[in-house]
Amino acid sequence: MMSVQSNRDEDRYRKQGFGNEMGMTGRIALLIVDFVNGFADPEAFGGGNIPEAIERTKTLLATARRLGWKVAHTRIVFADDGADANIFSLKVPTMLGLTESNPASAIVDELAPEQGEYVVRKTVPSAFAGTPLASWLVTHGVQTVVVAGCVTSGCVRASVLDAMQYGFRPVIVSDCVGDRAIGPHEANLFDMAQKCGDVMDLDTLLSRLPNA
Repeated sequence: MMSVQSNRDEDRYRKQGFGNEMGMTGRIALLIVDFVNGFADPEAFGGGNIPEAIERTKTLLATARRLGWKVAHTRIVFADDGADANIFSLKVPTMLGLTESNPASAIVDELAPEQGEYVVRKTVPSAFAGTPLASWLVTHGVQTVVVAGCVTSGCVRASVLDAMQYGFRPVIVSDCVGDRAIGPHEANLFDMAQKCGDVMDLDTLLSRLPNA
């Protein structure tokens, strides 16, 4: 149940013109952000509701494949010798351990990419920063990007913001994104819904897709 303060906050945003739904249009792609072994492991970078989000994303990915969407996955991958260390790794130095050969950087088996799906390697939170993802989406005529992954308050949020800034319509699937802490997860879903994307759960998304 929403608190009185939460209702007041939503009213304030609505009165100021935030939170309009953009809707889905044109070709759709699925972007799965950092569902790798390290983020599925609460002893490494995981915790919270990430396992549940991975489980729900299995259905989302199967649907995307059946409907012929373009699919992209992301991984954080640093050089073995740390030559590409950056400000992100200065803030979170344990990220430097996510190298190409480290199993923690591998995409979880349940969501393993199939042939033709794009795997984006990155060293910062956003899937777009310093990668060819935007041009890949444009090449394939994509206008709407459905987003799953983790963590909601970090790499998902950064990727959604950049997707919007590159001119794509982001749809964040609320039960297919997860965070190691529920507070940041919920706060960032609320804020993304107000400013940079449409937020809906998987059942709602599926109900809006023909032939899903």
